[in-house]
Amino acid sequence: MKRLQITLMMLLAISMMTLGMSCGGPPKIVDPPPTDIDTTTAIPEDTVTEEEPEAPPEIIQESQFETVYFDFDKSNLRSDSKSGLDANYDLLMQFPDVMVKIEGHCDERGTVEYNLSLGEKRATSCKDYLVGLGIDASRISTISYGKEKPVDAGHSEAAWGKNRRCEFKIISQ
Repeated sequence: MKRLQITLMMLLAISMMTLGMSCGGPPKIVDPPPTDIDTTTAIPEDTVTEEEPEAPPEIIQESQFETVYFDFDKSNLRSDSKSGLDANYDLLMQFPDVMVKIEGHCDERGTVEYNLSLGEKRATSCKDYLVGLGIDASRISTISYGKEKPVDAGHSEAAWGKNRRCEFKIISQ
């Protein structure tokens, strides 16, 4: 009987020791990370596993250019036209390799010949303004479409106002 009691006590002790080990034993105390980390220490190159890829070069889109509008039978720049051209100047400065074509357009009133001439004057006004701000003239060409390419086919002052314009088209980047 005594032998049985000793055996049971030994089994109980072994079970308790095994159970204590499988639960990880007493909790371990971990020191908090230091608060005065030296950020000037460079990371060794061999520990860097991945380099960030280079961003693709930005490409300008024609939709970023402002359309410039004109009054009836006029080629002089309005104040809102100048602010649009200022925005276009900023784009051309940001992308110094871009070459553009300025297309002059007119409304449906007037003869074909008259509107071709007026469209050219409008495109030239825009070019001259940009060159005056510092854009190289060789980056800008002009063309007139007169009344041949309306953006609005209507026959009202609202439609005509949309058609009296200069648009910027990208020739090369």
